[in-house]
Amino acid sequence: MPGTLYLVPNTLGTTELPTDVDASHPLDAIIPREVQAIAAGLDYFVAENAKTTRAFLKLLGSSTPLAQPIQEIRIAELNVNTDAAALPALLAPLLAGQDGGLISEAGVPAVADPGANLVRLAHQHGIQVRPLVGPSSLLLAVMASGLNGQSFAFNGYLPTDAEARRKRIAQLEDRSRKERQTQLMIETPYRNGAMLEALAQTCQATTLICVATDLSLPSESVRTLSAAQWKAALAAKTGPDFHKKPTVFLLLAQ
Repeated sequence: MPGTLYLVPNTLGTTELPTDVDASHPLDAIIPREVQAIAAGLDYFVAENAKTTRAFLKLLGSSTPLAQPIQEIRIAELNVNTDAAALPALLAPLLAGQDGGLISEAGVPAVADPGANLVRLAHQHGIQVRPLVGPSSLLLAVMASGLNGQSFAFNGYLPTDAEARRKRIAQLEDRSRKERQTQLMIETPYRNGAMLEALAQTCQATTLICVATDLSLPSESVRTLSAAQWKAALAAKTGPDFHKKPTVFLLLAQ
């Protein structure tokens, strides 16, 4: 009988260990204890990044005993460069009866994440897939934005070329206006400033733009303003502190 593929949530950024022995564990505010226990009981993971997964397991092991020492836990990598032909081998331990965990670089796996292809293949092979509760930056951003949570779309990364990016933003704004749909996008953190500048300059004055940074972390910041207000804030150099910080951008045309 095949094992179960658990979709294991990760933190959305660096979470420090408590220095006070009486303090609550930092994972407890982000990932339920039952989910921590399931993750700690696994000794095979498919991960977007092995190094950060070991860091997560170290944090997890500080509150919940791991099934094996970290160095004995097998971690196979699956990222955007993984060839589709390599996916069956990643499921081989599960087909042999071993439980395994799929873990993303940050947040929940298989959402804006290459792990979705492995989940699809698991279904094709009759492997049970169990999603575990944890933080999703996209859903947290929608929740906190005040924009339309009934209809929204995630568009990933926009073009890096300035003119191509401007055209794409205009397309998304037009779609938002016609469908009353919130549009979500992300950017490489060191280009956050260029993204917000492009949104503020391209969108109509009344279009709402939300900037959600470091969600679930102590440095979390969520701010929703109109495009005109963002233009004024950027001109006055009172924009968000989001350089090199993971950020979700949202817009809703009025």
